[in-house]
Amino acid sequence: MTSQSNAAPLASGVAENRHTEGSRRDPFGRNSSGPLAGIVVADFSRVLAGPYCTMLLADMGATVIKVESPSGDETRAWKPPVFEGQSTYYLSINRNKRSIALDFGDPGDAETARTIAESADVVVENFKPGGLDRFGLDYASIKERNPAVIYASITGFGSAGGAALPGYDLLVQAMSGLMSLTGDPDFPAYRSGVAVFDVITGLHAAIGVLSALHERSQSGRGQRVEMNLMSSALSGMVNQTAGFLLSGNVPTRMGNEHPSIYPYEPLPTAEGEIVLAIGNDRQFRTLCEVLGAHGLAEDPRFSTAPDRSLNRAALRPILQELLAARTAAAWFDTFTEARLPCAPINDVRGGIDFARRLGLEPVVEVGLGKDALPGVRNPITFSATPASYDLAPPGIDADRGDVLEWLRSQEPRP
Repeated sequence: MTSQSNAAPLASGVAENRHTEGSRRDPFGRNSSGPLAGIVVADFSRVLAGPYCTMLLADMGATVIKVESPSGDETRAWKPPVFEGQSTYYLSINRNKRSIALDFGDPGDAETARTIAESADVVVENFKPGGLDRFGLDYASIKERNPAVIYASITGFGSAGGAALPGYDLLVQAMSGLMSLTGDPDFPAYRSGVAVFDVITGLHAAIGVLSALHERSQSGRGQRVEMNLMSSALSGMVNQTAGFLLSGNVPTRMGNEHPSIYPYEPLPTAEGEIVLAIGNDRQFRTLCEVLGAHGLAEDPRFSTAPDRSLNRAALRPILQELLAARTAAAWFDTFTEARLPCAPINDVRGGIDFARRLGLEPVVEVGLGKDALPGVRNPITFSATPASYDLAPPGIDADRGDVLEWLRSQEPRP
């Protein structure tokens, strides 16, 4: 089954993918103008955090070899939704890569995997701690033959007390405290609508890899870089975790409200809701002027940000009554003209359409010719070394011949 809504962006709004004069060919003949052209990444990761990290590196020009089991990355089977029969989950995080399927239990395949790792600049893996040791694919073993390797390990809960715990994003959302913060206070806790800690950990992994590559460029040394979802979660909850550590306050669910700022939530209008994000006193005064409530900003209950936060129960019905005069769409235009932070509540289609209207070109064409499909643009823009999207996500073992030929061309290590 083909998703028609996924196919539509190819006909309109897909940004062109052009190479610059400074593009270079990777070992497999791909032209890349990206800042990581020439860097080879052996990707032993699967599902989300690791593949998201390696896709970002691949967009920026790195040559990424995706090493899969013969059954393939689990996300290949995560359906629906689908695009031309393929899992959109898998397609969303595996562009610009080449695939080889290897059974580590087979001595020949395990040796091929080791050779790939020993020939790479970067290895990314998300096996359970110790899971690669018996195959000679652990950091210590690879480092012996490839001392300059950057070896990035992603786990759920680290390699000490949490080594045996399965690293699923949902479990981390529960254990970190995020679910206790998500949802209405009168209803059960909710997970985020996206595997947010997998994504944050993938970003942290990319930062770690790039930092280690920079250090290697100065010292010539490789190193191991470790990330885990739990640590990324506690870091990613920023003000909530810091608020507890510094004040002893244990935050709780507040629905769409913010613990420290008001108004900072969706509010009803004559038709639909509009999100207001009033972060300072100047913005609140402007809001009151636009709403025609000129004296409201002078009310001692609401004149400063701490006062508004403490007296939100009194301020909310006043704002709701004022907002009831117009629709959300009308208020959005008015507030935007007044430079007030506000937003409609879009669905995903609306979000992409809005980004298009802003000229952000959120949709790119991934792959070339008949294999091309729409994808989300890499969020980083380089003025001189742009990202590229030449390769559609590979089928299982689609590049075995090319990978083996590349390995045969490598200089043997001492």
